[in-house]
Amino acid sequence: MEAVPMRLPWPSALTPPIAHFLAEQFRSEADLHRSPDLEAELASRCSDLEDSLNDLRIRLSKSVAAYAVRSEEVGTLLDGVQRELFDLRSSLRGPSKGDGDIICGLERRDQILADELPSLAKEVLRVETVQAYAETTLKLDRLIGDIEDAVSSSVTVKLKTPGAVKSEDVCMMTINSLKQIEDILASVTNSRPQWSRLVSAVDYRVDRALAMLRPQAIADHRNLLASIGWPPPLSSSNIIHPNPEASTDFSNPLLMTGNLKTKYCESFLSLCYLQELQKRRKSRQLSGSNLEIALSQPLWVIEELVNPIMLSAQRYFVKWHDKPEFIFALVYKVTKDFVDSMDEILQPLVDKAMILGCSCREEWISTMVSSLSIFLSKEIFPDYVNLLDGSSPSSDPSQTRFSWLQLVDLMISFDKRIHTLILNSGVVLSLTDVLNLQQVSTMSIFCDRPDWLELWVELELSEMLEKLRVAMEDENNWKTIIGGILVEDYKSPAVSGAVVQCFSLLIDRSRPLPSIELRARFIRLAGAPISKKFLDSLLQRCQEAEGLTALADDDAILKVSHSINAARYFESVLTEWSENAFFLELESMVKEEVDGRCIFDEELTMFKDFRIEWVQKITTVIIRGFDSLCREYLKSKRQWQEKSEGISLSRTFVGALDYLQGKICKLEDAMNGMDFVLMWRAVANGVDQLVFTGILLGATKFSYSGLEILTADLEALFGVFSAWCLRPQGFFPRLSEGLKLLKMEEKHLEIGGFGKNERWLREKNIKHLTVAEAEKILKSRI
Repeated sequence: MEAVPMRLPWPSALTPPIAHFLAEQFRSEADLHRSPDLEAELASRCSDLEDSLNDLRIRLSKSVAAYAVRSEEVGTLLDGVQRELFDLRSSLRGPSKGDGDIICGLERRDQILADELPSLAKEVLRVETVQAYAETTLKLDRLIGDIEDAVSSSVTVKLKTPGAVKSEDVCMMTINSLKQIEDILASVTNSRPQWSRLVSAVDYRVDRALAMLRPQAIADHRNLLASIGWPPPLSSSNIIHPNPEASTDFSNPLLMTGNLKTKYCESFLSLCYLQELQKRRKSRQLSGSNLEIALSQPLWVIEELVNPIMLSAQRYFVKWHDKPEFIFALVYKVTKDFVDSMDEILQPLVDKAMILGCSCREEWISTMVSSLSIFLSKEIFPDYVNLLDGSSPSSDPSQTRFSWLQLVDLMISFDKRIHTLILNSGVVLSLTDVLNLQQVSTMSIFCDRPDWLELWVELELSEMLEKLRVAMEDENNWKTIIGGILVEDYKSPAVSGAVVQCFSLLIDRSRPLPSIELRARFIRLAGAPISKKFLDSLLQRCQEAEGLTALADDDAILKVSHSINAARYFESVLTEWSENAFFLELESMVKEEVDGRCIFDEELTMFKDFRIEWVQKITTVIIRGFDSLCREYLKSKRQWQEKSEGISLSRTFVGALDYLQGKICKLEDAMNGMDFVLMWRAVANGVDQLVFTGILLGATKFSYSGLEILTADLEALFGVFSAWCLRPQGFFPRLSEGLKLLKMEEKHLEIGGFGKNERWLREKNIKHLTVAEAEKILKSRI
């Protein structure tokens, strides 16, 4: 009877190593005649491997027998030690109290306790340690031998008869042995850290076994996926011409039944167990050093689902290089189509594998997003960068800028839809965590390429600055006042609202970035130029007004006031933003950049210095005008000594007061309330110093009539400022206290004791004058 020829396996049933081996041996039909020689050579190799395996088994049996003999000897030694300890205990009890050898027994006990007992305890401990080490080593050697035998036998048998070995059984058996090894190593690492060489040797052999086991398990899993029809066919027709009715009609290979489903579940669980075991080993080996980063790996089974889909989608991505919206639409469609299957089909398997804190929905989505991000970073963004650099002869800078910004808009929109898809599961995910955000965001591209972030900011900034330039060149925007925007009325021109709006839009563009450091960098890069542009525009307008009229004209002062209002409004907005939770988070996480200060500290300082400088200039102009109008009034000394009938105001002083009141009233209407208060108080302080120095310290002699005229003039001066405060005298402390000294009665002066100390000034509530100034004022009385 003729022998039935052996049926050759299908090419799809061959593992990658076997297929590669056959391809190397049979490169052409002429090599087929070498098949008998090759078969004989493989049979010889297999025979040699079996002989080696038998030798290993014999050596293992001899090692076990030797260990048994050694164990009996150690047991005999321990029995002898136990008997010696028993005799020692009997001798330590000693004879009865009536015996005369008590003293000798005590000396013998002290000698044993001092000399023999410590060395005996050390020897017992050493013997126990050697025994534990031997038992642990033999147990680990047996387990590792089982793993190596299982892995090598599976590979050998597959070379002889492909498909004859059920790889899932081999993998599960190996995983059980690996779990036992890992439990032993974890115990040894914690309790016996001095056995580090043993742990290293075991890790080395386990790594060698895993280097063969994991690729084989993944290859078997890929073959199984191919047999169930994964990846599913992708159609671009629904992306370009969406059909809502057909959106749910797609092929889902994960809906398996029967024996195919059983095989897939076994392969799925074996890969999950293997990955979880790898995590345990990494956690033990790293022992806390960069542990979170090392363990944050995607689920292997999900990666094996995503990679074939993304490879199949590459042919569409290449066609849509200039239409990235189709790329995002296709990735989102595939992600959404299978996201429910992750919850209903695969999540129970992950739970069965007892992988804690793992969501198949989140793993599926994050792996799809990560694959898309890799494609964008390798294929799309480099081309845009080259076009922006002008390295391409057909590059159009304006069109490239538009394409870049459009691509960023698509990424932001895609990330929002992806986040919604995750949250629709009903499970609250830690999307605020930086690592989780980077896994489900295409904007994570900028985390690895900060130079692309700077380029993006530059493009965004160029458009915003162009809008601001147009708004700032329109003079009507400097005259129209913003009303009712904040609690206080800052009387700010409309152009400041446009600046705040542009700044706010740029800040909103930074919010989708998954890294707090990147958001802070984006805001700093975008905010500083806008603030500088706005401040330069304010400074230019103020300098033009100062250069034309030296701020002597009312229109020039109003122009400067509007600029001060704009600076105050912008400063208040930045201060309000700094108290927002978004910016407080930036400040707390990026302390090395902001140095514990507000993130807008530089901008706030610049605008504050600008306001203070120009408020001071307006104050100086007003005081200078007041000084020029009352110069004769201050220089005239006779008017304070002449006698007059009735009390009347000095005419020259009335004119100066009218000028002062007119200027301050106009500024009250034009300037914001906070800076106006600073301005009129600075004017009051300057007038107080000017009049006090010119009259009370000007070697003037006052008659009774002159004192009455001075009192009336100063009351008129106080009255000018009474419209803005209840006690204007408090803002003219030197004039008020000088007038108080002039009007003080003779009996209260006590001139003899006055010049010797300052206590008299404090008793009379004179706080702003020195002793010399007070003496000079008192001597001016006639």
